[in-house]
Amino acid sequence: MVRNELVKRSPLRILERSMHGGLGKGNIGVIAAQKGVGKTACLVHIATDQLLEGKQVIHVSFSSSTGHIIAWYEDIFQEIAKRYHLDGAMEVHDDIIRHRVIMNFRQEGLSDGKVQNGIQTMINEGHFNTDVVVIDGFDFEKADGDVLKNFRLFAQRSGIEVWFSASVRESGADGEQGALPAIIRKFLPDISVVIELESCGKYIHLKLVKDHETMPASDLHLKLDPQILLIAEETESGISK
Repeated sequence: MVRNELVKRSPLRILERSMHGGLGKGNIGVIAAQKGVGKTACLVHIATDQLLEGKQVIHVSFSSSTGHIIAWYEDIFQEIAKRYHLDGAMEVHDDIIRHRVIMNFRQEGLSDGKVQNGIQTMINEGHFNTDVVVIDGFDFEKADGDVLKNFRLFAQRSGIEVWFSASVRESGADGEQGALPAIIRKFLPDISVVIELESCGKYIHLKLVKDHETMPASDLHLKLDPQILLIAEETESGISK
């Protein structure tokens, strides 16, 4: 399969249609789940999909090292190439690596402004005109109430999409705020999209909890296969496409 056809057939097109065209520039999206459920795999698959579209991605990690992040990208790309029989896989691999930058920060004692300044320096001095920033490992429990507002304003000024992962202690519960996990409710005005991951048997289901101005709490009919790390479309038979 050629690269353009792979992009068109990606299950992430379902995600974009469910969100009325996608996250969009200047907006913040959050992948929320309990620890170990699959947030990083989802973020890396979203980032890889953007890279395959020819976009440039900055991956910000708050882990102590970035080696495992690189391994995630390698594993997910190899699974995509194998599953869809990607033509010229190594050439595509080498091309998308040139359009990806991984940055590492420690959250303790770090202001969100320093992260934004680091990204802006990469854009300006590194001549890396990014389209998407994914932020993995950020601790929402340690964040003050303005951090997402500042990132949203930065995203709007820079014309980029920003995806966060958020570790939650509990799944969302029905109530006034719909199915939103409690840890991110105070940041809600600055978040456009929230996707919650729910472990259901051997698969992890993706639920759209907030979609820009609406809170549909709807099943996306997408699932993450933890064995191969890919987001896939659900079918009536339960077999992924």
